[in-house]
Amino acid sequence: MTASDATRAQVLDDAPPTAESEPWQERLRRFGYKACSGADVRERLVPSFPKSSVLLAKFTRSGTSGVWFVAWGWLGPVLVAALAGAIRFWHLGQPQAVIFDETYYAKDAWSLLHLGYEGSWPERKVADLHMLAHPQVISLSDTGSFVAHPPTGKWVIALGEWMFGLNPFGWRFMTATVGTLSVLMLSRIGRRMFRSTLLGCLAGVLMAVDGLHVVMSRSALLDLLLMFFVLGAFGCLLIDRDQARARLGAALPEDADGHARSDASVGDNTSTGLRPWRIAAGLCLGLAASTKWNGLYVLLFFVILAFFWDVAARRVAGASHPYRAGLRKDFSWSALSLIPVAGMTYLATWTGWFLSDNGYGRHWADSRGGTWSWIPAQLRSLWHYEYGVYQFNVGLHTPHRYQSNPWSWLVLGRPVLFHYESPKLGNEGCTVTARCVETVLALGTPMLWWSACCALVYLLFRWALRRDWRAGAILAAVAAGYLPWFLYQDRTIFQFYAVVFVPYLCLAVTMMLGAVMRPPNASERRRVLGAVVAGVLVLLIAWNFIYFFPIYTAQVIPYSSWQSRMWLTTWV
Repeated sequence: MTASDATRAQVLDDAPPTAESEPWQERLRRFGYKACSGADVRERLVPSFPKSSVLLAKFTRSGTSGVWFVAWGWLGPVLVAALAGAIRFWHLGQPQAVIFDETYYAKDAWSLLHLGYEGSWPERKVADLHMLAHPQVISLSDTGSFVAHPPTGKWVIALGEWMFGLNPFGWRFMTATVGTLSVLMLSRIGRRMFRSTLLGCLAGVLMAVDGLHVVMSRSALLDLLLMFFVLGAFGCLLIDRDQARARLGAALPEDADGHARSDASVGDNTSTGLRPWRIAAGLCLGLAASTKWNGLYVLLFFVILAFFWDVAARRVAGASHPYRAGLRKDFSWSALSLIPVAGMTYLATWTGWFLSDNGYGRHWADSRGGTWSWIPAQLRSLWHYEYGVYQFNVGLHTPHRYQSNPWSWLVLGRPVLFHYESPKLGNEGCTVTARCVETVLALGTPMLWWSACCALVYLLFRWALRRDWRAGAILAAVAAGYLPWFLYQDRTIFQFYAVVFVPYLCLAVTMMLGAVMRPPNASERRRVLGAVVAGVLVLLIAWNFIYFFPIYTAQVIPYSSWQSRMWLTTWV
C-alpha cells in the first residue's frame, strides 16, 4: 500500500499508523492521541466475534466450547432479562393507587381501546376514585379531549388493560414487559458493540438494577416506552452499520497473502445495497416520535450519526473523497429510510383519530378554505391540533415541587416522588409504633449514575484522542436524549425524562469497566487486578440498588429507614 493510499485510509474510529501523518494527528498526538495498529481492512471494517472463550473451555468438554460460546450469546442476555423481569413484575400491582401521571395515561389508554381516540373523563381525582372503587365505575364520555402527547405509548399501555382490565396491574403490565425486553435488547446491543457477551450482559445487568429504569418500568408513563423505541432504533442502526461495512469489505481486492486492501474505486463507488435495518430504524423512530415529541430530536441526531458512520466506512475502504462518496452513495437513501418512514409511521399511529367523528379537533378543517385547502381536511385538522399541542408544551411553565433543571440530572439532583403514604400501626403492613412510610421515588441507582459521570468523561477521551467509534456512538445517543432539554429550561420538566438515555449510561459504564478489566498488552496480574476492581464496583452498584429497593417499589418501611435513604436534602 502506498503512502498516499495509507493517508486516505485514515479513519475517525480505527485509523492505522502511517508513514505520513496528517496535521490533525500530529497536533492530537501531543495530547495522547494514538492511531490503532494496522490490520486486514475487512477486519477493521467489521471486527469479528471471538470464536471461543477460555472460561467456557475450562467447564465444557473438548471441542464443544465453541458451540456453547455461540449459544451463550443468546442465553446470557436472556438470563439477564429474566432477572430484570423478576424485579419489574414483583408485586407489580403495588401500590393499589393511581400514581403521578398514571392519572392521564391509564385513562387515555382505556379510551383509545374503546373509542379509538382520547375521550373525556370527570375531574381527575373523582375519576381516579371511580377506577379504584369496588364496584368499579368507568365514567368515560365519547366527547373528544385535548391531550398533550401522541397516541402510540398509550396504545401500548392499552394492550395491558385489554388483557387484565383497568387496574394498576393492567395499566402497568406493558411498561414492565417493555422494560424487561429493553434489558434483553441492551445486552445484545452491548455484545455487538464490544464484541463480548460478558460486557453485553454486564450492560444489561446494570440497567436491570437501575432504580429509575425500574420505577419507570413499574409505572404507566410514556417515557419508558419512548426509551424502548429509541433503543430499538439504535440497535437497528448498529446492525445496519455492520452489514453495510461487510458489503464494502467483500468488494475490496486482496493482496498476495489474501488480506483485503483499501481501494479508492471501491470506497468511492461501491453501493451498500438495500438496507432493511435502516428502514426498521426509521419505523422505531416514528414510533418514538409518536410516543413523545422529543423522539424527533433523536431522529435528527441518529440521521447525522448514521451519515458519519457511512463516511468512516468509506474512508477505511480507501475512498479518496469519503464525505463526497457518503453524500452521493449513502446519505440520500439513508435520509429516505429514516425521515419519510418515521413520518409515515407517525401518521399511521393516528389512524383511530382519523377514523373517528368525535376526536378532538377532528373536523376543524372540514369547512375551511384558504391557501392550503388542497391538502386533505383530515391532515389540516391534525396539523391544527398538533400546533395547539406544541403551544401547550412549550408554554408549560406551571411551577411544580419536583421539577428540576437538566444540569442536575446526571448527579440525581432532584428525583420525582411518584407516590407517598404514611400508614398507621396495623395498617398496610406497618408493624412499628413509630411512623411508617410507603413511597415510589423515581431515583436512579446513585452508585451507577455517579459512576456514569466518570464514564462519560472517559468516553470523551476515547472519542477525542483514540477516535473510538463506540465512544462516539454512546455519547451521541446520550446527547440525543439529554441536550435538547437545555433548550427548555424555563419549561416545567422532570428528572425522570432522563430514562431515555439510561441505556447509554449503562453502556458507558460498561465500556469503562471493560477498559479496567482488559487493557491492551497488560500482564495477567494486571488483568486480575482490573477484574477485581470492576467486580467491586458492580457489587457496590448492586448493593446500592438493593438498599434503595423499598422506596422504588412502595414497600412499607419505618420512617427512620426512609429518612436514612435520603442521602441528599434535595431528594426530600
